[in-house]
Amino acid sequence: MPCLLVLIGLLIPRVTLFFMWLVGYTATAFETYLWPLLGFFFMPYTTCAYAIGMNANGGFRGWSLLLLIIAIVFDIANHGGGGRAYQRRDVRVNYTIK
Repeated sequence: MPCLLVLIGLLIPRVTLFFMWLVGYTATAFETYLWPLLGFFFMPYTTCAYAIGMNANGGFRGWSLLLLIIAIVFDIANHGGGGRAYQRRDVRVNYTIK
C-alpha cells in the first residue's frame, strides 16, 4: 500500500501537466514543446506553476512568484527525498547457503 501512495504522489503533477497540455494551457505559456516535455520528466511542479503564472499574470508578480518558489522547493524535495530514502535503506544482502 505505501508503494501505491508513492506512485500516486509522483503521478499527480504529471497527470495535471498532461491535462494542461491536452487543453492547450501550456501552449500559451511556452513557446516550444521542449520545455513542457522536459518539465514533465524532471520538474513537473515547477512546470505547472510556470504555466499558471504565465497564463494568469503574464509574468511573475505577487502570488504567482510565491507559487513558483513553492513548486521549486517541492521539486527539489521530491528529488532529494528519494536519494535520502535510498541512503537510509539497508543494502546488506543476507546470503545463506543450504
